[in-house]
Amino acid sequence: MIGGLGWGELLIILIIVIAIFGAGKLAGLGGALGSSIREFRKAVKGDDEPRSDAKTEGETKA
Repeated sequence: MIGGLGWGELLIILIIVIAIFGAGKLAGLGGALGSSIREFRKAVKGDDEPRSDAKTEGETKA
């Protein structure tokens, strides 16, 4: 159970969402959400590694 909702309630909510948005739109939203999560994870994981485009300490703005 998620937040007090059973499987029956979740199934009804899923059917209503599919009826409103359509299966094609939901597939596009799922893909966009997945790519956003991947980009976020890469950004978080990359914080520990030095950036290749970061300026060195000796460089100044011209």
